[in-house]
Amino acid sequence: MIPTFIIFLREGIEASMIVAILLAYLKRLGQTQHFRDVFWGVGAAMVLVVAGGVGVYAAISQYSGSKLQTYFETATYVVAAAFLTVMTFWMHKHARTMGRELQARSDAALSRGNRWGLGLLSFQAVGREGLETMVFTLAIIFANSRQAATPVHGDLLLAGGAAGLLVALALALAMYRLGTKVNLKVFFRVLGVTLMLFAAGLLADAIENLQQLGWVTIGSHVLWNTSGMMSESSSLGDVFHSLLGYADQPTILQGIVWLAYVAVSVGVFISWGRRPRRAL
Repeated sequence: MIPTFIIFLREGIEASMIVAILLAYLKRLGQTQHFRDVFWGVGAAMVLVVAGGVGVYAAISQYSGSKLQTYFETATYVVAAAFLTVMTFWMHKHARTMGRELQARSDAALSRGNRWGLGLLSFQAVGREGLETMVFTLAIIFANSRQAATPVHGDLLLAGGAAGLLVALALALAMYRLGTKVNLKVFFRVLGVTLMLFAAGLLADAIENLQQLGWVTIGSHVLWNTSGMMSESSSLGDVFHSLLGYADQPTILQGIVWLAYVAVSVGVFISWGRRPRRAL
């Protein structure tokens, strides 16, 4: 539940933040008749993402337990980790200028009388975040399928995602009311570090799959065995596995990859946050 809450909260805020900035700017210009164009773009993106996610999951679930599913899971882990890393650094870099960039693109669309330009802006924003969310959700589902999954467990994943999305929409409404005055710098910094720890766990899962497939043979010695103390299939072990990549029997290579990714990515991210901005 916690991983899907964080993912949907993070992605929901980024997408809804862009939509909120567009709506607030159109309201300030007295162009509220274009709200429907923005909402059409949002709706089209959501339908496309949901349909794509359900289709992909249905297609892959037919091969449950086969090597094909393992191949797809491994690719999903790597792609999701890459997305998490790139989007975290991208948002850190563009957070301050995003409002001005969106306003400039809105002005360009309005000046050309292109009502579809605003819909395309919202479609791109929601579609991009929705695609990332779909990949992350699939990665979470695959990672949790290793544990003793039950219908209740699946319901908790969905409940976490729904809760994260509701909180994101509430924050988006606040941003619409306050315009672009809301400062989310600290929020994105804290959440960015949390998501990079989650990405490290996905990479560790990918290494586990590669070693089980026999594609990677180095570093296969088990570091420890804490299955008797806290199994991955337990409720607490599942939370730690989903958030931090905890494994009750990790291999040396899994530990090295997890530690190296966290040290480099989190270290660089924090140093960027402390770096003074140059005067323009």
